[in-house]
Amino acid sequence: MKTIDTLSINAIRILSADAIQKANSGHPGLPLGCAPTAYELWAHHMNHNPADPAWANRDRFILSGGHGSMLLYSLLHLFGYGLTKEDLMNFRQLDSKTPGHPEYGHTIGVEATTGPLGAGMGMAVGMAVAEKHLAAVFNKENYPVVDHYTYVLGGDGCMMEGISSEAFSLAGTLGLGKLIVLYDSNRISIEGSTDIAFRENVEERMRAFGFQTITVEDGTNIDAIGMAIEAAKADGDRPSFILIKNEIGFGCPAKQGKASAHGEPLGEENIKAMRENLNWPCEEAFVVPEEVRAHYSALAAEKAETEAAWNVMFAAYCEEYPQMEALWEKYFGEIDEEALLGNEALWLAKEKPEATRSLSGKMINLLKDQIPNLIGGSADLAPSNKTAMKDAGDFSAEDPSGRNLHFGVRELAMTAIGNGIMLHGGLRAYVATFFVFSDYTKPMARLSALMGLPLTFVLTHDSIGVGEDGPTHEPIEQLAMLRAMPNFHVFRPCDAVETSAAWLSAMTSKKTPTALVLTRQNLKPLPGSGREALKGGYVIDDCEGTPEVILIASGSEVALAVDAKAELAKEGKKVRVVSMPCMDLFEEQSNEYKESVLPKAVRKRVAIEALSDFGWGKYVGLDGAYVSMHGFGASGPAEKLFEKFGFTVENVVNTVKAL
Repeated sequence: MKTIDTLSINAIRILSADAIQKANSGHPGLPLGCAPTAYELWAHHMNHNPADPAWANRDRFILSGGHGSMLLYSLLHLFGYGLTKEDLMNFRQLDSKTPGHPEYGHTIGVEATTGPLGAGMGMAVGMAVAEKHLAAVFNKENYPVVDHYTYVLGGDGCMMEGISSEAFSLAGTLGLGKLIVLYDSNRISIEGSTDIAFRENVEERMRAFGFQTITVEDGTNIDAIGMAIEAAKADGDRPSFILIKNEIGFGCPAKQGKASAHGEPLGEENIKAMRENLNWPCEEAFVVPEEVRAHYSALAAEKAETEAAWNVMFAAYCEEYPQMEALWEKYFGEIDEEALLGNEALWLAKEKPEATRSLSGKMINLLKDQIPNLIGGSADLAPSNKTAMKDAGDFSAEDPSGRNLHFGVRELAMTAIGNGIMLHGGLRAYVATFFVFSDYTKPMARLSALMGLPLTFVLTHDSIGVGEDGPTHEPIEQLAMLRAMPNFHVFRPCDAVETSAAWLSAMTSKKTPTALVLTRQNLKPLPGSGREALKGGYVIDDCEGTPEVILIASGSEVALAVDAKAELAKEGKKVRVVSMPCMDLFEEQSNEYKESVLPKAVRKRVAIEALSDFGWGKYVGLDGAYVSMHGFGASGPAEKLFEKFGFTVENVVNTVKAL
């Protein structure tokens, strides 16, 4: 290994250790052990351009072991992505560009927010899916305009988490040949040796998933690492898994190979000893030799040349295929919100009673023609979720041009893959399952919200209306769970118009994911439903003058509220019915609008929803009441369950009278 390579690798180690020590917080073990792998990849194999971090055809790198964030920050600093020495010195400090785990959209060059172990593995699979699909759509002979790799680096924790097995099982099935997993195998976990809880043969597992597997015996040998990466690239039919045997905390004599290197600063004396052990020429913290900086600058300049060559090819491609250039602009440009919302063909007519899951299916098949880069699918539930796009093909190893994704029964990985597709760029994704199984999607849905990805969730069978499947399949607390999440729209429509509004809201959202919570049972169309549903809440059925009582409901219970209002009106009561399909959007409206819908002076209010009442208090107030679920459901026909649990006109009327 050349001296400059050794110095460049050690620069990553020293900067990482210095930053963690200054913060008195962090995880030095991974950056010290993985520095040779990261350097070799970024310097000699990965196509990226620090001068243009958003280059469409760049290789993607995801640090799945996000606790080792200083490895990534050191790389971004040394390659010239805009992170300064001062940024490294502010590691883990408030409002710094170097937070404790990599955050997408916060730091230039970070491709995904990682931290929950294994999440990066799932998102990398999504990026590889996006690359393969876009290549099938856009590439022409002599014009491989979409041609890049997805690299993901993680360790034992990522491989223990179930999400990695879910995602890699699908990756092998789909033949994602441009996905390369770099496995930091250091045999150490927080509690000690991995032998206490993790003794499987990981390579055999990955081979069973359909991966090419390669082992690098010495993680300090960059020539061997480079050969492994090139061997991985040479297999275009299978994803590749490179097991690299590393020592955690490499270079620090007192910590190398020990669990204590994982998640705590090394200590001033140990860092001093590490500098001596690595023959590091600079005693002062955060100082890197000029020859190292010059070397990284030269590497960055080479990377810029790679993009320049691609730009020349892309210009010729656009000249020869102007129709493909126009399509590229559609895929990678912004959705025209005004045109979409104003398209009358996208507003479903109120024709007959119909389940909102079926209405959603109609919307998907209308939207697929308006949004050519719409792609998505279900966790083996498409016939029930109504999420299949007709005549759009099925994405597979054999035909990556298909727009219907089959995730199998893998809700957690499905959501991470959806995130990865959205992070990649060029595609608009949706994922789907039964609403009760949103529990399985939740950790990755949280990352959708945190990253500001407008991923769409189609969640059907939304209440005790599921019926005969019983309480295991009847969601109760899930709506409150999703509503509690910041930057996450939960939309539960009551009929065709509101279902259109839900989908159009989701498709025009720029930074917020949307969950469409949909019924299994048919719902009758309501005369008062309208496009004001886009505001999250509106008056769907009003009375003359000032109301005495306000009934507030969502989804299937809006019709119940309307029917109860009619009964109460017979007794001379003035009742307003408010449809609240999306609390989150309602909260985004002006105070004046919210007051016009829910005037503070009207204190008699009843919330009606066949789920938990948690979260309704801010609308109902101390003087209000609830018609809701207070336990789990039961098995039986839906109509019997609604009656059993009090979702009847009689019970709503009695609840109002008891106020």
